[in-house]
Amino acid sequence: MDASALPTAGLWAEMQAWRRDFHRHPELGFDLPRTARRVAELLEGFGLEVHQGVGGSGVVGVLQRGNGPRAIGLRADMDALPIEEATGLAHASKTPGRMHACGHDGHMAMLLGAAKHLADEGRFDGRAVFIFQPNEEHGEGAAAMLADGLFARFPVDAIYGAHNMPGLPVGAFQTRPGVMTASEALFEIAITGQGGHAALPHMGVDALTVGAEIALALQTIVARKIDPARHAVVSLTTFETDGRRNVLPGRAVLRGDCRALDPETNASIEAAMRRIVDGVAAAHGVRAEVSYETIFPATMNDAESAARAVRAAARVSGDVDDAGPPKLFSEDFAHFAHAAPGCFMLIGNGAEGAHARPLHSPDYDFNDAALTPGSAWWAALVEQELAPRTAERNGHVS
Repeated sequence: MDASALPTAGLWAEMQAWRRDFHRHPELGFDLPRTARRVAELLEGFGLEVHQGVGGSGVVGVLQRGNGPRAIGLRADMDALPIEEATGLAHASKTPGRMHACGHDGHMAMLLGAAKHLADEGRFDGRAVFIFQPNEEHGEGAAAMLADGLFARFPVDAIYGAHNMPGLPVGAFQTRPGVMTASEALFEIAITGQGGHAALPHMGVDALTVGAEIALALQTIVARKIDPARHAVVSLTTFETDGRRNVLPGRAVLRGDCRALDPETNASIEAAMRRIVDGVAAAHGVRAEVSYETIFPATMNDAESAARAVRAAARVSGDVDDAGPPKLFSEDFAHFAHAAPGCFMLIGNGAEGAHARPLHSPDYDFNDAALTPGSAWWAALVEQELAPRTAERNGHVS
C-alpha cells in the first residue's frame, strides 16, 4: 500500500493533529462537551450542515452533492475509557484516570478527514451523513441517537462503521457478511445466607462458600453446556461479600460478562446460569437472585453492504479480507445495523509496540499511520455508493 497515493494523504498532518488533540483531552460516556464541540466546529469549517445534541451529545454532519436521493451513513465513536494512561507519550492524556484506550480518537480523526476531503473534492450525487456517536463503551449512545430520531431526521440507505484492530497490519481491512461481533450480557448474582462468627461456621451458611461454588460451576456453562461450534464466553469479574476478619459473610454478590454470537446461544447461557444458581442455592438453603441483561446485541453485517464495503476497501488497499472470523468483543454499532442495512469494518492498527497492544490496555495507542487508509476508505465508500448516475437513451440510468 502506497499511502502517499491515497486521496486523503494530503490531510494526514491535520488528521494527526486532530487525533492527538482528542487523545490529550478524553471525555467519557455522554459527557463530551469539548469533544463534541470540536467535532462540530471542524465539520462546520468544512462547510457541512451540522446538528448537535442528537441523542444527548451526538453530532451529525450532512454533506449534500447534487440532487440524488440516495444517502449513506458513516459512523465514528467519540468517548474514552476510565483508564489511567501508561504510554508515556508526548500526546498522552492530560486528565488523570481517563484515556482514549480504544482508538475512538483515531476513528473521529479518520471520519473528519474523509468529510474534509469529500467537502473539498468529493464527486458524488446524494447525501453523506457523518454520525459522531457518544457513549459507545456502555452501549447506550447508538440507542439514544436512534430514540432521538436519527434515521427519521437523517434517513440513510445503509450505514457503515469501522474500528481499528491491533495486530492487523496498517492498510489491512477485514470484515465478513453475517455476524461480525458478539452480543454482551451483564449478570449479577446476589446470594443471601446466614453470616456469623468465623469460629462457628456450623451455625450459619456463609454466602462466600456458596458463591465460590457457583463461581466454579459457571465455568461449566461454556465447557459442558454449549456446543463447541457455537462460540461463547462467560467471565466472572467481581466477587464481593460483607465479611470481615472474623465475620463470616451473610451476603455475596457476583458480577460478570457473557458473550455470544447469536441470540440462541445467549439465551442458553442465561438459562444454564439460572439453573446452576437455583440448584446450588437450594442445596445450601440460601436465597439467590440472578439479573441478566443483554446490553449489546450481536453486530450483523448485511451481506450486500459488506460486499460494497469490501469493494471500496479494494480501491485503497491490496490487503482486504472479506471473510474474517467473527470477534467476541461487542460493539454499539450493532444497534445501528439492526435499524438499517450496514457493515462494520476492521482497519489495521499495526503489529508492533503500543499499536499492537490490546484495546482497553493502558499502554495502547492508536496508530497515526492508519489515518490515511481509514479516511480514504470512508471517502471511497461515499463516492462509490453515491456515484453520479447518467441518463441512457432508453430512459434507464446507470
